Amino acid sequence: MQELASVDWSRAQFALTALYHFLFVPLTLGLSFIVAFMESLYVATGKQEWLKITKFWLRLFGINFAIGVATGIIMEFEFGTNWANYSWFVGDIFGAPLAIEGLLAFFLEATFFAVMFFGWDRVSKKFHLLSTWLVAIGSNLSAYWILIANAWMQNPVGTSFNPDTMRNEMSNFLDIALSHFGVAKFLHTVGGGYITAALFVLGISAFYMLKNKDFALSKKSFIVAASFGMLSSLFVLFSGDESAYQVAQKQPMKLAAMEGLYKGEVNAGIVAAGVLNPSKLPGDDKEPFLFEIKAPYALGLMATRGLDNFTPGIDDLVFGNEKFGIEGVDKKIEKGKIALQALKDYKLAKDANDTAAMQQAREILFGNQNMQNLGYGYLDDAKQIVPPVALTFYSFHVMVALGSYFILLFFVTLFLAMRKNLAEYKKILWLCVFSIPLGYVACEAGWIVAEVGRQPWAIQDLMPVGVAATSLAGTNIMISFALFTVLFTVLFIAEIKIMLKQIKIGF
Repeated sequence: MQELASVDWSRAQFALTALYHFLFVPLTLGLSFIVAFMESLYVATGKQEWLKITKFWLRLFGINFAIGVATGIIMEFEFGTNWANYSWFVGDIFGAPLAIEGLLAFFLEATFFAVMFFGWDRVSKKFHLLSTWLVAIGSNLSAYWILIANAWMQNPVGTSFNPDTMRNEMSNFLDIALSHFGVAKFLHTVGGGYITAALFVLGISAFYMLKNKDFALSKKSFIVAASFGMLSSLFVLFSGDESAYQVAQKQPMKLAAMEGLYKGEVNAGIVAAGVLNPSKLPGDDKEPFLFEIKAPYALGLMATRGLDNFTPGIDDLVFGNEKFGIEGVDKKIEKGKIALQALKDYKLAKDANDTAAMQQAREILFGNQNMQNLGYGYLDDAKQIVPPVALTFYSFHVMVALGSYFILLFFVTLFLAMRKNLAEYKKILWLCVFSIPLGYVACEAGWIVAEVGRQPWAIQDLMPVGVAATSLAGTNIMISFALFTVLFTVLFIAEIKIMLKQIKIGF
């Protein structure tokens, strides 16, 4: 493994880039469709008020889109600079979805982005509307391929390891592109983006109504946002359930951390609210919670899709549970070390042109699930597979609590929006304004759950982050981390200032 300080700084730098980038992505995903729907109303009705509404929200979309692209490009370069070992090990697989994203999806949205912004008086209404829809579709396709690449890291499928090149190679593209884990991840992530965009439009529209500025146009925007948000929040409810089920099947340790579940249970309940015991460690007898409220059976149903089924906890996954056929990490570490030794033996035999020894090493490598546990060979302690439980648990429950709040908010606002005296409900309108940041909080919390919850793995069971990192001096990474922090902060402040300037101008 690389020097710990270097690895931690590389992780911090990538986390910084990803979290900043994810401030812009959700709004792009959702606002693109909201703008397309608004323009569709303009083309269908021919009313100039819908044209004004469309152009206003399009300007805000463009500001967000431009800055989001800048942070996204930086993040992709970091795979080569900070995670070279990872890039070498899986470049043949990981590069394919990213290449498709760049050549197809991003090319699609970039091509029609110019028409959408500058083609109002140069192309027909219908072609301009088509361009707007293609930008929205392209933005979401970009998200699809990026999330498919990320999902492969968390559930590596459709690949085979080649000991001659020491690389993973793609064996079935469709298994990767249509991975159940990846599709569920995509649907839940874009759904969160739709909610974020709906809250953005809802809150700004509510602010205009409170100030009695462009009231008629604001109310129309408000109704569109409330409708879009209501549908999106219900969609996220169901996609979240499927996403959690996939996590339970492919990453049971992440699910256990999400729920603070140390000892597995049959018909496990889900924690509706709770405070973790900070002194709790895997294998000890301390209670995991200082306080908790549970909904009985809910976790078991979500994780196993049935009753009377066992949901493993952290202790079961670390130390094993013979009753339920769960293998302990110590045995996986043993298999991983056998796999690493077989790889060394294979290389030595290949250098000596000893085909018999090569075949023997190959049989050991791919026998008895040794290769599937390769990553465990780099671990020294079984407890190393436990992610930061507190951060994962609280992030997950913040996301779930906000998701429940969003359903209620959109239901109330949609109901009130159908009434003629919406302006009388000033407290609700102010609530909409102050709810704008909550969509971002929920999305960032979900991203933390996804990425922190899978630690210590860069690739689930195959490569820990310590092995994936590039051999760089910690000082160099610290300097670039500081520079990126300044750069991203400047970009973020610039976006807010430009956004506020456009909002002040109004429709």
